Amino acid sequence: MLSELSNVQLPPHEPGVVRRAVNHFLQKNEGDIMVTDVRCVPPDFHARFKALKRTYHYRILSGPEPLSAFEKNRAWHVPEDLDITAMNRASSILVGHHDFSSFRAAGCQANSPMRTLDELAVTEVLPALYFPSITERSATELLDLDTSRRFSTSSDASDAKMVKSENRREFGHRVRHRCFVVTARSRSFLYHQVRLMVGVLKSVGTGDLTVSDVERILDAKTVTVASPMAPGCGLYLGNVKYDLP
Repeated sequence: MLSELSNVQLPPHEPGVVRRAVNHFLQKNEGDIMVTDVRCVPPDFHARFKALKRTYHYRILSGPEPLSAFEKNRAWHVPEDLDITAMNRASSILVGHHDFSSFRAAGCQANSPMRTLDELAVTEVLPALYFPSITERSATELLDLDTSRRFSTSSDASDAKMVKSENRREFGHRVRHRCFVVTARSRSFLYHQVRLMVGVLKSVGTGDLTVSDVERILDAKTVTVASPMAPGCGLYLGNVKYDLP
């Protein structure tokens, strides 16, 4: 989880004092989390019901190699190749105001299955334990472009291919997985909605479902027709937006 928000009622204290005090006890007990920000809010504020937008990220690592110890349980490992173009075409079908009953798990306490999905997109990023910013992605693209230029200006194209091939077969070199991040943004989501949508998008990426199948699943309005739900290990709450003073 990248971020989580909660509200508590405390006697008057400076926000910075509260943050340092809570983090002191979290570190003292070797906690795995830390408080990054504290704000004073009106008495009627509620971290769940006052949210204007929520953004979730879901990480998928694609490739036949097993995950390293650093990635295990931090992403969904999909051995097959994924077609990101098809996945984004399928995503566009789900964006908008719909009845998301087909992406609503049993036990959902929401009064209505109607939700407005503002964004659902799949992006390929560096296979690292963070979500690169736009600046970092641009720098990576420039590096890749520079590498391709150096190979293309070589006097012998076959030599360039040989160098690439040898680098791939270098002893001890670990083949990197392709890393895909599914970003979903809405004011609110149904129970397990994001994981169910990712499960369908993954099936589209592997070719088990077509883009037309996604429209059929959405129109069916029953979760029994959806693909198996994506595991929880790849889901991260990225950001929650509020109208704070």
